[in-house]
Amino acid sequence: MKRIIARLDVKGTRLVKGIHLEGWRFLPKTPNEYCYEYYLQGADEIIYIDAVASLYGRDSIKEIIRKTTENVFIPITVGGGIRTLEDAYDILRSGADKVAICSQAVKTPNLISEIANKFGNQCMVVSIQAKKDVHGNYKIWYDVAREKTEIDAIEWAQKVEELGAGEILLTDIDAEGMEKGMNLDLIQQVSNVVSIPVIASGGIGKPIDAINAFNNGADAVAIAKALHYDKLNISNIKSLGKTYQINVR
Repeated sequence: MKRIIARLDVKGTRLVKGIHLEGWRFLPKTPNEYCYEYYLQGADEIIYIDAVASLYGRDSIKEIIRKTTENVFIPITVGGGIRTLEDAYDILRSGADKVAICSQAVKTPNLISEIANKFGNQCMVVSIQAKKDVHGNYKIWYDVAREKTEIDAIEWAQKVEELGAGEILLTDIDAEGMEKGMNLDLIQQVSNVVSIPVIASGGIGKPIDAINAFNNGADAVAIAKALHYDKLNISNIKSLGKTYQINVR
């Protein structure tokens, strides 16, 4: 079944949103308040990305997780600053159901296998931040889209599945925050070469954008900005999905 996931990027104790994964702006309410609203709207899961875990440690995100689990009863994925098996354990012990890694997956690919072997593939989400180069190929970026690599994104998706990833969180950097639709080509290319679920992120501005992603291979969509600014409602997306005969949760 297709899933609608609310994505919340946090900086310290505040919810933030940017464009192309930069230029963060603070939003008025707490992450927990937004999260509870999305839960009531029918979100299937929550993704928290700690944008500054490397600067401020994990105490703030752990407190956010703890508060979220008091009244939100859907799976929670947490990413940001996870560099070791112990880091992953720390986040899971705080109440998260899954951990997501991006930068460290690129730097130390074996960490994917270590986490998957210790806690199960279902706990291991690899975040892939991709951008098309001048030759039309998708390349991997990391460190919140600040560091470029020459790693092919499609080949990397296959590699992380081989290493034990249970899901891929796929973000097109150029589409992220623009609300002009998702990169369907990238979604389709990655979905065609892996057998694990692909969560498409970046670019949703209208309900039909989610439907298009599903029709091009996405198993789930992660939505941030359009939810935070009340431009979309999760229940409306699910209703449209049923109209298009898509098996949404």
